[in-house]
Parts: sequence; structure tokens; C-alpha cells
Amino acid sequence: MKTIITTKYGSPDVLKVTEAVKPIPKEDEILIKIEASSVTAADSMMRKGEPYYGRLFIGLTKPKNPVPGTGFAGTIEAIGKEVKNFKVGEAVFGEIVLGPGTNCEYACVPESGVVLSKPSNISFEEAAPVCDGALTSMSFLKDIGHIKPGQKILINGASGSLGSAAVQLAKEFGAEVTGVCSTSNIDLVKTLGADNAIDYTKIDFTKQSTHYDVIYDTVGTLSFSNCKKVLTANGIFMSPVLGMPLLFQMIKSGISGRKKAKFSATGLRPVSELNILFKQLKELLEKGALKTHIDKTYPLEDISKAHQYV
Repeated sequence: MKTIITTKYGSPDVLKVTEAVKPIPKEDEILIKIEASSVTAADSMMRKGEPYYGRLFIGLTKPKNPVPGTGFAGTIEAIGKEVKNFKVGEAVFGEIVLGPGTNCEYACVPESGVVLSKPSNISFEEAAPVCDGALTSMSFLKDIGHIKPGQKILINGASGSLGSAAVQLAKEFGAEVTGVCSTSNIDLVKTLGADNAIDYTKIDFTKQSTHYDVIYDTVGTLSFSNCKKVLTANGIFMSPVLGMPLLFQMIKSGISGRKKAKFSATGLRPVSELNILFKQLKELLEKGALKTHIDKTYPLEDISKAHQYV
């Protein structure tokens, strides 16, 4: 089978196409023919080994698992003898966390892993990135930000994988949503359901009079110290991108003050917790309340171009 491997951290050029032996599922695993897998900004960061603290989990000097990619969608080709809830030929989607990646033609996934049957109303391409963007944003909005109806939330990077999902989810939860993005993505963010869209090249929202209950920085370009002035009295600043400034502000705000800075590594949460959120996402997909935004698609052989794009 064809697979992508990377034996060192670096530019997209470290991604190589090679041939590998098709895996054989263990007794509790399913073998999936990958129809589509995702490439996101998070994948690009992991390819570079950034941030450096992340290497504690993915490999200190080189990738622990040479095959990149986490999100997938595909068709079950074989099952282990102990598998009870899936059958051969079934379309599924999900993610593999801190294990052999999904940028390949076949992958084995534990039946108990983050994997569900694919909704019939979405394509493989639409299903593959759900766990990369929507699952992370669901985790942040529900369990970190505790979004409630009527609250005001600002989403920075509202047109990206995490941000586009967050806009839709926050609206589903009844929040008033403001999305921050570039000029070219204003219409997209409005189409996703945002009540307001701010072009960061023209307007600095931290200098405006509006205050937010939650600021969700999906791309890690904001600072808690600068955003505090537009947070409500008990406001939350949260981001999936952990740098030293955010770590310091998390510690400081945890000791004193009502406004809080928060971080979470969604992929490190227990699989049981991720599956609860994943099942909720599947329900939203099935009823059309959540849609995946895909910028571009590439053949597996052109994965370096996909990484250059993101």
C-alpha cells in the first residue's frame, strides 16, 4: 500500500511517499481502507515538531510515529474476531491519536477507539476532518468555555478548521457569535452563522467597546493580557495553542482574578470522553446543523503541497 512517512521534523519536503505492507487487524481492531484523510494547521505544526513541549508526546528528536495524519474516513475491509459493533463494508470516520497516522491507504483502528459509522448525508471528504476541527472545538466550547445560551463569544481564526466548526457549534448552543478572520473570509464566516464578522486587517476588536464572555483563539495569535480588557467580569480566554505566555497567564489567572486563561490538549483526553463528544457531533452532522468547510483536496502523493497550503 502507499503511505506517507516522515523520519525527521522540518518543512513539507520531509514528507515522502513510500510503499508499506498492508496492516492486519488485531482481534479487537478494524482494518479501514482510507478514502480521505485530513491535513490541518495542527498537522503542519506536528510535522515541524512545534511547539517543542509537544515533542514529549510525539517524539523528542524525530516523529515517534512516522506516518502523519489523525482524521480519517473510509470503508471497513476486515475486522478482528472480537469486533462486535462494526461490519465489513461499513463506512466509518474518526481519528487516531498519538498512534500510526492516517495519511495512507489502509489503517487499523481499535473498535473502542475514536471511530463511528459515517453519516450517510456527508461524503468521505467531509467526514475526514471532523475530529481535527469540530471535536477540538466541541471540547473547548462545552467543557472549557461552558458556553450558555445568550453569552457572547468571539472566535479568532473563524474561517479555519477549528474556527469554522466553533462558529456553527456556538450558534447551535445559543450564543451570540463574533468571528475574526481576513478580508477574503468575511462572507464565509457570515455564511457559517456568525452574528458579526470582524476583519482583523481593518479592525482591532480589543479596542472596541464590546465585551465577551468567552474568547476562543483557535490559531494562537492573541494574548490573554491584551484580551482581558474586552472580557466580561468572569470571562474566559481559551486556546488550543500553548506557548510560554499563555502558560504563564494560566498560572497567574489561576491564582488570582476572576478572568481566566485556559488551555486543553483535546487529543490527550480519555477516549471515552472524546467519544461522548464525537457522538454528539455525529448527531449534529446527521441533522445538518454542522457542516465541514474544506479549502482544497489533494491526492495522497501531493501531501507536501497540502502542507504548504495550510
